[in-house]
Formats: sequence, C-alpha cells, structure tokens
Amino acid sequence: MAKTFECPARIGRITDSVANKAVTRNLLDGGPLPIEMLVRGSTVTADESPRWEAADLRGLLEETMSRFRDEKPSASDAWLAPRLHYTLRLTRAEAVDTALWNFIALRVAPDFVRWRWGKEKDGRLVVSQAARFSGPWYKQSFSLLWWAAEIFRDGEDYRPVEIACRNQDVLNTALRLNICRHRPTAQALVELLEDETIRTGRELNGLVRAVTTADSTLMYERLGPDQPRDPSILQEWVESGHLDSVYDPGRLPTGPMDGSVPYRSVEELAKLYKELFKGAHVRGRKN
Repeated sequence: MAKTFECPARIGRITDSVANKAVTRNLLDGGPLPIEMLVRGSTVTADESPRWEAADLRGLLEETMSRFRDEKPSASDAWLAPRLHYTLRLTRAEAVDTALWNFIALRVAPDFVRWRWGKEKDGRLVVSQAARFSGPWYKQSFSLLWWAAEIFRDGEDYRPVEIACRNQDVLNTALRLNICRHRPTAQALVELLEDETIRTGRELNGLVRAVTTADSTLMYERLGPDQPRDPSILQEWVESGHLDSVYDPGRLPTGPMDGSVPYRSVEELAKLYKELFKGAHVRGRKN
C-alpha cells in the first residue's frame, strides 16, 4: 500500500473533537486524509524525551505489514502487541490518553489501520468502524494491542501476551472485563489457553461468562493474591527506552522487570477455572 502522508518526527496528540471531524464516512470508505486539518489540530508533547520520536514506531508497523502481507492481518496481533508495548514506552496514566492514540492512528500510521481493519471494496480498503481510528481503548487499533500487552504480560515476560492475542475473543471480549485487571486471573486464563483446556472462541466465551458469574460469590483476590508491582522500576524502564536496543524481529523483547505474578496464585485460580469450565454453557457443546 503506497504511503500517501508524511509521518511526523515526533508523536503528539489529536483531541477527540478534532479526530471525530477528521474520521468521516469518506475517510472510512478509503478516501484521502484531511491532512491540513490534522496538522492544524495536532499538538506536540512538551516532553522532549527521545521516547516520543516516531521513527521506531513507524518502522515497527511497516515491518508488521511486510511480515504478514501474505496472511490475514489479524494474524499479526500476537506478534505486534508485545513489540508495540516494548517500543512505545508509556505509563498507564499516559496510555489512557485517547489523544495520543488518535495521533498515532491519523498521523503516524493511518495506512496500518486500513491494512489491519479494512475490507477490499471497489479497489479501496473500507474500514467499517470509526473507533479503529479514534475510539475506546478496547477498539482503537493501537491502544487495544498496547493494553493487551500491559494486562497479559507477566512482569518482563511477554510470552503470555502472544498466547492471549492469538485468540481474537480475548481481544474482543475478555480483555475489557474487570476480572482481567487482576493479574493472577489474566495469567490463569492464559494457562488454560496454553494447555488447550480452552481451544475455541466459544469455549473462551463460555468460561468467561462462568467466571464472571461466579465473581459475585468468589473472591479471586483472596484465592489468588497478587503482589504489587515496583513503580520505580517501571518508570525507569519507560524513561530508558532510547538506551535499549530496538526490538529484534526474531525474538520476543523483554518488558519491565517490575514484578511477576505469584505462581501459586495462578495455579490455584487455573484449577478453579477448569472446574468452572466443566459446567460452563458453551454453545454447540454437549454437556
């Protein structure tokens, strides 16, 4: 896909009001970007840190489109999510800023949004949902993957992120549920995916419903207690991105060493969830 825009040197912000005016039906149908409006509506962060430079992020997204050009674009999610998180070093407070994600989608990589979410129609890639450019965190193209990596990483280990993001129902349903904010629960779900207790989207949805229903009577935090992360280590990792090597396409990067999930907690919750799954309603399954 030919690039028809100029990627800025630094990552900035575009407010939701500007983004909503820019993401018209014409743009979603494959029409041109309103470049002048987007440039006028962009602001640059006051922080002059190298972590806001756009080149590495742009390179990662170009690498993704090239690497998966002969596959379904959704196949790229599991590969991209950990590398996006590693490349775009953010605190959680920064990552809730929709203006940041608007800027990335509309100024840094609008072609990626079309590549990942577009459907071919009359020679154009049509994106059905405006939220893929500008929308809630669990639908916007880049915030979705960044938060998936943040929620499912086990400290510095991104391997659980890959496992979780191979299942589209994790991204479409489970990710947004409050139960996944509890780190041992998120890791227990990954364990059930990895050992193939859960193999299909229907099975995952059945388990999630069962776990969510049981949450009214079971205290997961008591059954599987977590340990607090070390915020100072996380902050150091965020600020030192320019000193670390650029991601290696051939292997997983290493995330912030701010604390792994207690194994015993994951083990206890995985055992519980397997029992809940046995009685869960799974469409098409004969119980």
